[in-house]
Amino acid sequence: MTETERTRLAALRDRFAELGCPDPEDAALSEFLDDIPQLARFLAVRHIWPRLIDEWANEGVLERFPAADRLLASGADRGDLAKVARLVAYETAFTMLYDLSAGGDPDAPDGTPEWCLQEVGPDGEPTGRYLDSLHEDLLMLDPSGREGADLFE
Repeated sequence: MTETERTRLAALRDRFAELGCPDPEDAALSEFLDDIPQLARFLAVRHIWPRLIDEWANEGVLERFPAADRLLASGADRGDLAKVARLVAYETAFTMLYDLSAGGDPDAPDGTPEWCLQEVGPDGEPTGRYLDSLHEDLLMLDPSGREGADLFE
């Protein structure tokens, strides 16, 4: 690896770390050596845990929904109810990412449009690199480091 390449790799690693990637070294190496758009992949899914999954465990969130509020008022355990909500949010996010990565609707008739998720540069122009199988990144980004294990306990 040339000095210029080492410098670019270090800058990429530092960018991953600055953005909160749990393994910036491996992510940067994968992007640099394998030409996988790891930074775009990370940016596409990094907010799913804090905004869509873990948000359900925060105080007052369940109470915003009448059915959950009634369950809590009738004695349901807050932790269990939050875990159910978090699991449903995880399963929804996983399935949505999986279906988006599929590139098409398997139940649609022949000749209907399909789609792809593609990285674009800061100028908005496609780079030619695709964001496939984003669902595979979801568990790795669990901020607890447990890869969702607590959802299934």
